Amino acid sequence: MNELQKYLVPALLIAFFAWRFLRFRKVKSQLPKLLAEGAVIVDVRSAGEFAQASNPQSINIPLGEIHSRSKELDPGKVIVLCCASGTRSGMAVGILKKNGFNRVMNAGSWMNTLI
Repeated sequence: MNELQKYLVPALLIAFFAWRFLRFRKVKSQLPKLLAEGAVIVDVRSAGEFAQASNPQSINIPLGEIHSRSKELDPGKVIVLCCASGTRSGMAVGILKKNGFNRVMNAGSWMNTLI
């Protein structure tokens, strides 16, 4: 059992990052179709980060404002969230779901939203 424990944590970490990579890749592959159907890309990075580089099709609502500004979004549309790495956009997914949005997706890095 001790031998198994030595490899368990590294194996779980590798599995987590592989799952995360594949999930972001799936969203990226679906993005052209989603945008054609009216999806909205929301970049939850800070205004400064957004100004430095962003997808021209995205709107910027920083993570700290996503709860109060969620009224600006249409809950009937697919909302594709992005940030620098996928962590903040993952948090934004949870916030929007609590606010009644059912069709939210985490694209990970904003660069995944470039077609």
